[in-house]
Amino acid sequence: MHVPLSLYASSYFFQKTKAVWKLLGNLETLILKDEICSIHIKNPIYIAGVARSGSTILLEMLNQHPQLTSHRYSDFPNVYTPYWRNWLKQRTSTKQLILQERAHKDRIKITEHSPEAIEEVLWIDFFKQLHQDDVSQILDGTTKNLKFEKFYKDHIKKLLLVRRKQRYLCKGNYNLTRLGYIQKLFPDAKFIIPVRNPVNHIASCIKQDNLYSKNLANNPRAMRYLKWAGHFEFGPNKHSIYLNNSIEFNKIKQAFETDDKVSAWAYHWNSLYKNVCSQINEDEKLKSASLFMRYEDLCNNSEESITGILLHCNIEQETFEEIRKEYVKKLNEPSYYEAKFTQKDLCNIENICGATARSLGY
Repeated sequence: MHVPLSLYASSYFFQKTKAVWKLLGNLETLILKDEICSIHIKNPIYIAGVARSGSTILLEMLNQHPQLTSHRYSDFPNVYTPYWRNWLKQRTSTKQLILQERAHKDRIKITEHSPEAIEEVLWIDFFKQLHQDDVSQILDGTTKNLKFEKFYKDHIKKLLLVRRKQRYLCKGNYNLTRLGYIQKLFPDAKFIIPVRNPVNHIASCIKQDNLYSKNLANNPRAMRYLKWAGHFEFGPNKHSIYLNNSIEFNKIKQAFETDDKVSAWAYHWNSLYKNVCSQINEDEKLKSASLFMRYEDLCNNSEESITGILLHCNIEQETFEEIRKEYVKKLNEPSYYEAKFTQKDLCNIENICGATARSLGY
């Protein structure tokens, strides 16, 4: 989790001057007005699930489709002027890209051009209440923020323009609590919601949280960098997600405070997936736009699962055939760790997550 001094310094600079960069982003939009007018945001695809559910592998796979584009690691910290930044990068980048396993230690190898969840920076900037413990994090169809909506739509159009792509692809786990609002902005949006058996999912979250806690304990530079980038899932920076239910939220918070990690992550899993199931079941339009993708099906029945994703998202399949074959071969459940829970732990997970898990087919 080493953050080079140059990257930290540039991130610090953009953090302190973001008001200026927002103005520059609006200037960029003004200058590109004629080009942007011809760009239409059609069927954007949003991948949103609880962290460690398989969202990254879905993002990496779909990002290889020739019609789709997503934010990249290199889009941070200069998030506000996507056209100018990418235009310049395309013409000046000469260094050789080397694949390296990401900090999660989960077999996924990346370069600075790999797709990543970056747009959270914009959400945090325009919605000051995000990631606060005492404010509901749900943004639904009644949410209204005109400044964000214009900036966000122009931002996506500029990204499509400079990359010469037709459709926007986004991975953002926090968007799981914003599906209603996103659908209000883009009525033809498609949602993929990755889910995972709670036993294995909780084991993965505990493993990741322990890894981050260990590596960030004496690493304030990396902690600040992750905060600026909008990552609060694991380690010392982690925040529980308040969903307008103080009883559930306090259970999560108390379990973390008493180091009852199994209960904490079980309440976290159940809270988020119960909420999204409730949203979808109460909204037929959102239900038809959403696809729950079980991680186990993706790994063990890959061909059928990938076909289902392509059909749901109205993605052209002919140009994706070689990528599909590649992922059918490589997708498999992790073998580098296993869930080591006692019978008491398993009963605890069942008591907390059982009803929601069964509604998702587990």
